[in-house]
Amino acid sequence: MMIKIGLIGYGYWGPNLVRNFVATENCQVKTVADSRLDRLSIVSKMYPGISVTDKATDIIQDPEIDAVIIATPVFSHFGIAMSALENGKHVLIEKPMTSSVQEAEQLLEVAEKKGLVVMVDHTFLYTGAVNKMKQLINDDIIGELKYFDSTRINLGLFQPDVNVLWDLAPHDLSILFHLVDEKPVSVNATGVSHTNNGIENIAYLTVNYGNNFIAHINCSWTSPMKVRSTLIGGDKKMIFYNDLEPSEKIRVYDTGFSYKTDEEKNRILVDYRVGDVQIPKISPSEALAGVAKDFIQSIQSKGTPVANGIIGLTVVKVLEAAQESIKQDGKEVKIKI
Repeated sequence: MMIKIGLIGYGYWGPNLVRNFVATENCQVKTVADSRLDRLSIVSKMYPGISVTDKATDIIQDPEIDAVIIATPVFSHFGIAMSALENGKHVLIEKPMTSSVQEAEQLLEVAEKKGLVVMVDHTFLYTGAVNKMKQLINDDIIGELKYFDSTRINLGLFQPDVNVLWDLAPHDLSILFHLVDEKPVSVNATGVSHTNNGIENIAYLTVNYGNNFIAHINCSWTSPMKVRSTLIGGDKKMIFYNDLEPSEKIRVYDTGFSYKTDEEKNRILVDYRVGDVQIPKISPSEALAGVAKDFIQSIQSKGTPVANGIIGLTVVKVLEAAQESIKQDGKEVKIKI
């Protein structure tokens, strides 16, 4: 069964989406829409067989198109996705899924009623590194998880419509929810705007769980260097994930600690263990190719993609709660998952 695709938005990420979907089996990219004619001319030059239009409605109302990819600014996601679903089309939405929890829930409700796939382009869930970490956790190599500590910082790009958490944290949150089965219960967040427009360019997010596990995410648009790293601690071993490393992205440390209580001196005695470091082999395949393949296969099989709408909704729930916490100077805000 050939799935015909329409892409709305041919900006920064659009070319990568077209390239990967063109190369995906049982898929045909039929039309690309963008309001900028210069962007459409690039499509026509590179892919003469793909039609172009400056109107998103041409894709949404095309009866031959089965699914719509939405690669536009977040404020437009809901309106485009809802129109696509109401016209019987499956949707793949760029992260974050929507700009509010209410919008995300409405999309999922309509999709369920119509039997349509809603997928969010949380690309990192399809990387060899994240899949390897998932395997290490599932195989109990790491042991009981204790913490997730992520840093995603760089110089720019300042976004005009969303703060740094909405821009960068969806990557780390999607990885967190993919790796950890437990559900978060609340968040604390702080942030600051150095441009006097109320849009935070540095923010710190803590995701609280109902046990001893804790997650922390540091995001910034104003760092002198680019850092994309995550530490995952277990009671057996610990993982260091460096996404900027070209080949050895994951290191597994046989490192940990144990403790006992000295009743007489009323203190904790800690013993440290430092062992070998392993560098596991990971798949070099392009993550976006996995996104395209999963989307097409989920449509064909009426299945649930890895980066499904529920994960997309959960990410938005945390981001919305984090925004509320920032407004309240870091006060803990409960979330309903």
